Amino acid sequence: MPRLRHPRTRTVLFVCSQNRLRSPTAEQVFSCREDLEVDSAGTNYNADNPLTAELLAWADVIFVMEKAHRSKLQRRFRAALGGKRVICLDIPDDYDFMQPELVQVLEAKVSRHLPAMPVT
Repeated sequence: MPRLRHPRTRTVLFVCSQNRLRSPTAEQVFSCREDLEVDSAGTNYNADNPLTAELLAWADVIFVMEKAHRSKLQRRFRAALGGKRVICLDIPDDYDFMQPELVQVLEAKVSRHLPAMPVT
């Protein structure tokens, strides 16, 4: 079933391998932004929230943590990606969930691509 959203909200999907550390951290960090609706998923079939074509269709912007994730998306979900923007953050699997250093890296890298929209 398609998700409903406010027309001025951008939908953002964060993707890592298992959806246990990096992408859930990104989801939590950016969930406080009123101009964004965020979700996260993992490329592995046994991920906590496995990536689906529906999630990709829902997202306006997709952030992957590693180049390997982008390759998996392109192989498994080429049709669902269409012309969607897929941004590789180049964040290795070296962090724990909500580790301050990971939060800092995510804020720096993601914010470049998602400047805050003015509230009107």
